[in-house]
Amino acid sequence: MKSYIALSFALLFGLSWPASAQTGSSLEQIKAAAEAGDPVAEDKLAERYIMRMDTKQAEFWYRKAADQGDADAPRFLGDLYLNGNGVQRDAAQAVAWCRKAAEQGDAHSQLAMGELFSSGQGVQQDYAEAYYWIELSGLNTEIAVKTRDEAVSHLTPTLRLETQARVRKWFEDHTERPQ
Repeated sequence: MKSYIALSFALLFGLSWPASAQTGSSLEQIKAAAEAGDPVAEDKLAERYIMRMDTKQAEFWYRKAADQGDADAPRFLGDLYLNGNGVQRDAAQAVAWCRKAAEQGDAHSQLAMGELFSSGQGVQQDYAEAYYWIELSGLNTEIAVKTRDEAVSHLTPTLRLETQARVRKWFEDHTERPQ
């Protein structure tokens, strides 16, 4: 039953079972690498703690991994703070971590930023920003389409075009060109 709950929790956060869990690396081996400062191991250790429903330890290790540049950790920290899953709900922390992941190109965090700006949760409500982040995400899920359509309904045609230009600029700035 406990593994079913852990799997459900993992699916809720969009986590996969860490590769180390699949190859049989022990928690002690992962923890040793994490304590030595390996950000990938820190992220894997945080995932292991999520599976064990120990969100305090997961938060600690995700934060360490995020501080060292791990690409996935900020998204998971944002989710923890946004939903208050095992940590004190904190919209400001959720926005900060989601923004960090979104700026690194994480589509799910970009969508989350769009939802936050659309609802005004943790930020001042801003439909142009909501539209910007949702367009960046490129996601066409039901919630993305609904939130994007809601945001667009509040924009003037000029503001919509300006926001689309910002999206194009972001992609130009973040797309590697062959040399």
